[in-house]
Amino acid sequence: MMIVDDVENGSLGPYQDRPRTFPNMRSKPYTPLIFRILMGINVRILVILLLLGFGYVFYIGASTSPIIVFVFSVCIISFLLSIYLTKWVLSKDEGPPEMAQISEAIRDGAEGFFRTQYGTISKMAFLLALVILGIYLFRSTTPQQESSGIGRVTSAYITVAAFLLGALCSGVAGYVGMWVSVRANVRVSSAARRSAREALQVAVRAGGFSALVVVGMAVIGIAILYATFYVWLGVDSPGSMKVTDLPLLLVGYGFGASFVALFAQLGGGIYTKAADVGADLVGKVEQGIPEDDPRNPAVIADLVGDNVGDCAARGADLFESIAAEIISAMILGGTMAQRCKIEDPSGFILFPLVVHSFDLVISSIGILSIRSTRDSSVKAPIEDPMAILQKGYSVTIVLAVLTFGGSTRWLLYTEQAPSAWLNFALCGLVGIITAYVFVWITKYYTDYKHDPVRTLALSSSTGHGTNIIAGVSLGLESTALPVLVISVSIISAFWLGHTSGLVDETGSPNGGLFGTAVATMGMLSTAAYILTMDMFGPIADNAGGIVEMSQQPESVREITDVLDAVGNTTKATTKGFAIGSAALASFLLFSAYMDEVASFANESFKQVDIAIPEVFVGGLLGSMLIFLFSAWACSAVGRTAQEVVKEVRRQFIERPGIMDYKEKPDYGRCVAIVASASLREMIKPGALAIISPIVVGFLFRVLGHYTGHPLLGAKVVAAMLMFATVSGILMALFLNTAGGAWDNAKKFIETGALGGKGSDSHKAAITGDTVGDPFKDTAGPSLHVLIKMLATITLVMAPVFL
Repeated sequence: MMIVDDVENGSLGPYQDRPRTFPNMRSKPYTPLIFRILMGINVRILVILLLLGFGYVFYIGASTSPIIVFVFSVCIISFLLSIYLTKWVLSKDEGPPEMAQISEAIRDGAEGFFRTQYGTISKMAFLLALVILGIYLFRSTTPQQESSGIGRVTSAYITVAAFLLGALCSGVAGYVGMWVSVRANVRVSSAARRSAREALQVAVRAGGFSALVVVGMAVIGIAILYATFYVWLGVDSPGSMKVTDLPLLLVGYGFGASFVALFAQLGGGIYTKAADVGADLVGKVEQGIPEDDPRNPAVIADLVGDNVGDCAARGADLFESIAAEIISAMILGGTMAQRCKIEDPSGFILFPLVVHSFDLVISSIGILSIRSTRDSSVKAPIEDPMAILQKGYSVTIVLAVLTFGGSTRWLLYTEQAPSAWLNFALCGLVGIITAYVFVWITKYYTDYKHDPVRTLALSSSTGHGTNIIAGVSLGLESTALPVLVISVSIISAFWLGHTSGLVDETGSPNGGLFGTAVATMGMLSTAAYILTMDMFGPIADNAGGIVEMSQQPESVREITDVLDAVGNTTKATTKGFAIGSAALASFLLFSAYMDEVASFANESFKQVDIAIPEVFVGGLLGSMLIFLFSAWACSAVGRTAQEVVKEVRRQFIERPGIMDYKEKPDYGRCVAIVASASLREMIKPGALAIISPIVVGFLFRVLGHYTGHPLLGAKVVAAMLMFATVSGILMALFLNTAGGAWDNAKKFIETGALGGKGSDSHKAAITGDTVGDPFKDTAGPSLHVLIKMLATITLVMAPVFL
């Protein structure tokens, strides 16, 4: 990654007298192989193939259930809407040439890293697929599989195919998130020259495109897999698999999505925060230059990191969250329907797919409700972007309540318990309220309009140490309210499900766990709009960087600064939302794991006794895993940032003309450093997460075999998963909130408070921000992915522990 010769030498003339040219990070643009193949096909042939594909999809859908046809229809309509949003965003101008050149450099760096990173991830995915294949070929089969005629070989290939499809779809979701962000950033910058409202609308619609595609892919991917297995295996025909057992075959899909999301989040998070920390420590603190100043050698790497860390990784993350929640809810719905002898269980199984189909509809309305005003000029007063986004969210929430209630009446009504659907509708309402409260709590602790962040900023006036102490205490305090909300929501939803009137053959209530699953669906029923707000953040951040680097008027930078500050808050709220949904989804997956173990062992497995020493040790190991994983993720950022700091210092020393605009920095060198280091550093914590539960479960299985406790391995892994979930939720809440608060405390001071930019308070706040960077964008987001991946890997690998 070398920059062009006229940038490399010092004979450029006065920097400000020359047109700004920013080098490409690669010699030619990158397009993924699958898209190159599609673009090389004749248009008529491509249309025929698409029609055949749609025909196949709707054929298997019609052969499965009318509900599946409805899901397919909504997903395809949402894809068409996302195409409209893409064309609308891309129709906006890119501004002056220097803006376009900066954007191209960011785009090239992001796409180059994405290609290398996902190439590495795909190799690891294929290796793990072979391991899964080997395990399933030699594992025992469940009584249900034996009765339905599904042997080891069929089960093995189904699981591996689902795993690879989940990994592929998760990777595509990540690419979609990055693809739109690297093209929308410059258009937001250009729109900011005209009005704040237009810039906001462009950023929201760009994020909306990514959100609709990610959610739509998660839903339609699971629906196609479900319908294909239904038709191929002849489900519900005499001597074949029952429809209530079919969702268990989809677990591999969730594991594949989790696997890719974890490494995408780790690699992208290390990249973006190492570049950010290096750029801030040398540029802001040592040299006293503004953020995103073109003289900073690490500025392009920092802006590239926003796309690979916050957009590509978050797209894969939310895809995995939705996939895991849908699959776990389908499993629990099928299990409950089987135990309660419900005549037509398809409604309970397919309910999650319908909820997320309506999510696409209502989120689209919320996204389109954000429009530019007629009075759009730079001189017009800047509206509060957060208030505008909140209005769109409120519209989405109201529609979610209505559609969720309709969905429960449509699909969850049963003659056995005529009022059960109402209880489940209330469970969904509990989830929706939980999501709203989570967003509000995170906003309270991370938005500088509220006291916690202002108090943190005030602590910066007395030095760096007091800023760190205040930030840590704020993060610790911020765990209390979310935990109380999660606790109330789990108990409320379980109680509502338990009293729904659905009972098993013995007359025992059996709807509690499914009530919790419905609450989880309610919490994620606005996921597309939440993801839109999340994608808005890095797009606005990039737009501010492009404005600063191209030296636009101060009025334009003021607009992008406001959008950037709001973007920090929306990113933090999305992370809080993701942690809450991860807690509920992990609880569901844990229950599904216990059912899976009971099915393989052919004996009851409903409780885990932590008074057994080996089981308690498993819990300790689970908690230890969270802390060790977080430590390795943060230290990876620290080591990479040190390399960036050394490189930036070297360039300032060896090229003194940089500060006077007489020489250009070597941006490509910093991009190369963080790209190679992040790929190297993501392996160790990722491998720890995958290998730990398998090794622990297998070792205690062997111990249990010799001590006469055949379920010891499964019990130890259950305790490990339970303790890791609890510790991981608390740790992720602390890391995400503390990091977001430190960032916005710095932003608050940069508005002119407490001495403004360049003051001692500002320097202390920068120190806090650099400490918080790996917290909020590397370790924190990776943890809630880790929690769900542990749950899915134990579910897939359950035979290893028996």
